[in-house]
Amino acid sequence: MSRAPLPLRQRALRLLAAREHSRAELERKLGPHAEEPAELARLLDELQAAKQLSNTRYAEARSTQLSRKFGSARIAQDLKAKGVSGDDAAEALATARASDLARARAVWNRKYGEPAATREERARQMRFLQARGFSFDIIRAVVSGAADEQ
Repeated sequence: MSRAPLPLRQRALRLLAAREHSRAELERKLGPHAEEPAELARLLDELQAAKQLSNTRYAEARSTQLSRKFGSARIAQDLKAKGVSGDDAAEALATARASDLARARAVWNRKYGEPAATREERARQMRFLQARGFSFDIIRAVVSGAADEQ
């Protein structure tokens, strides 16, 4: 088993020590420092085999971080942009979807706190929540006040 040069391995471990990274993200960051692409691929394979690099763990951490402000659709879009897809993101997204209503209510309360007085204000509130990645059913429940009863 040939090991990657120490500086590349050290860079990878330093990045992973700071926070979780997806494989694609780590590959992008380390690419300019690798002498050849095969060397980088071997290093990433070794890190995955040693469970130091995990797309599933990254998806959970990123989903938790983003769930404070965004809905499950926005989280899914972010994970896909970071190179995480399929089964790796499925569990994190299922958890996010289960709490969408409560998170939408919290985001809406921080921003507005009271029901819209006019149609225009209601539309603005709905667009705000839609931009945050919440589904229309959730948005409608939050803006209409039906979420208060649940």
